[in-house]
Amino acid sequence: MSTLAQKNSTVTYWQYALWLAIFTVLYNIAEGLVSIFFGVSDEALTLFGFGVDSFIEVMSGIGILAMVIRIRQNPDAPRSRFEITALRVTGTAFYLLAVGLGVSAIYNVFIGHKPETTLPGLIISVISIAMMWLLVAGKRKVGRILNSIPILADANCTLVCIYMSLVLLASSLIYELTGFGFVDSIGALGLIYFSVKEGREAFEKANGIECDCEDEDCKDEDCKD
Repeated sequence: MSTLAQKNSTVTYWQYALWLAIFTVLYNIAEGLVSIFFGVSDEALTLFGFGVDSFIEVMSGIGILAMVIRIRQNPDAPRSRFEITALRVTGTAFYLLAVGLGVSAIYNVFIGHKPETTLPGLIISVISIAMMWLLVAGKRKVGRILNSIPILADANCTLVCIYMSLVLLASSLIYELTGFGFVDSIGALGLIYFSVKEGREAFEKANGIECDCEDEDCKDEDCKD
């Protein structure tokens, strides 16, 4: 392939990366609004937590979107402080979500609270699994072609969204079939695990960018003021 053809191909795939980032942000906004609405109206903790998670993913997606725009406009530009800040805000939000879900789950168990229904959770989780799987495939393809570790890392973040959707699907299905009220709180505990994991990884990515290092072996001690 000629140099010009390679350059055109790279530009095309950065365009794909841009649209994938935009779609990720817009989809998560819509998913978050719907999930929180039904989570509140049906008093379903797992669905509500899933909705809040979607908005946290929006913050993460905006960070990736900023990165793609910067690279498309000027590939040699240094990484922006905005990307670091976005990752740290995202990480903090994940930790706060984990704490909120933990307190709510314990409270619900204590008072024996049951959601009115988890049918919306079933529907939303199935749609989310399908959409997120397509996004993972697209991001991995583009990330490999562009040799972009941040885009591949974002694909892994989207994969975690699939795991969260599976938790929502399982808890919603079990409740619909058995009426076992505590399963909603148990599902929330599953979201807590992934929220903590995502929060930790967001801070690790932020430290990696601050080191100007895209290698998994980049350690905090390598960063110097």
